[in-house]
Amino acid sequence: MPLKQRRFLLAITAVLFVGAGALHFLKTESYLKIMPPYVPWHRSLVYLSGIAEIAGGIGLMVPALRRAAAWGLVALLIAVLPANVYMATDRIQVTSHSIPQALLWIRLPLQALLIWWILFSTSIHRFGKRVPSAWRCGDNA
Repeated sequence: MPLKQRRFLLAITAVLFVGAGALHFLKTESYLKIMPPYVPWHRSLVYLSGIAEIAGGIGLMVPALRRAAAWGLVALLIAVLPANVYMATDRIQVTSHSIPQALLWIRLPLQALLIWWILFSTSIHRFGKRVPSAWRCGDNA
């Protein structure tokens, strides 16, 4: 994929994560609903994950931080998977409009797609091939 298109994907990814992170503070109650009961410190973890998403999104746009931000967001997506599983298994609704059960389950494999998207848009992963270091982390950005 041409570098210009990859940068565009990267910018979209960054905006999505900053926006999603902001929602942790604007719609905190929605995020609290999907916290599994066995996880402690619900509100603190919602805020912490929001901060991590915002920081990761911003980090994606800073070439020197891009690789760390990408791996941090990958780790975050893995860390929040239990909340997404809980949302699907217990049919947790976070909006006034009912979300179909199928969509709650489809969201789970989308986590893997989002992880791939992050790694692809930051050029860390390119279809199983090792990417030259000059392409990684936006050294040419």
